[in-house]
Amino acid sequence: MDAVRVALLREVLAGTEWLNATRRFAGALRGSVVTHGGGLLLLGTPDYEPWHLAAHLVDEAAWSGTPELAPTLVRHDARPTDPAHLAVGPGRIETARRGETLLVVAPGDSDALLERIHTARRAGVTVLTLSSSTGDALTAMAHETLTVPEAAELDLDTVQHLVSAATGENGPSPRGRRRFRDRLARLAETVMAPPPTPW
Repeated sequence: MDAVRVALLREVLAGTEWLNATRRFAGALRGSVVTHGGGLLLLGTPDYEPWHLAAHLVDEAAWSGTPELAPTLVRHDARPTDPAHLAVGPGRIETARRGETLLVVAPGDSDALLERIHTARRAGVTVLTLSSSTGDALTAMAHETLTVPEAAELDLDTVQHLVSAATGENGPSPRGRRRFRDRLARLAETVMAPPPTPW
């Protein structure tokens, strides 16, 4: 991560609007999976799979003692020969039912996703979106959305880090807020650490 992005992350950690926005969105995500208990599906676009977010949510699920936060990554090019955790294809969205939560990460065009997402929403699935587009059909379809326009001071990848960290916090108590700040501080240290020296 370059110095400009590190400086922006420091601003976020200091409490800019992005910190509040990511905490609000993460609270909606956590509330949905904990309240409904139906599991979390994570979907990207055909050109972008949110591997990094999936891994961080698995970590946060373990750290917070909330196994519901561990997502099922739905892959557009999943093959039956893939390992089980990588073999879930887009047909899974069409079989989703009430109580499940679908988190869609769409840094670009999401038109190819709309029919499946609409089917899931009609079946009672809670739909949340992390997107770089405002006012599009995907945003209109979501119960909760966090939009990171291309002109924003942060990029979608950085916002995903903040959302995953906030999702693991244990609610609005002072202890939960302290744990959240500690997690963000550790995230900042990781991001700002110099790359390892090659041997």
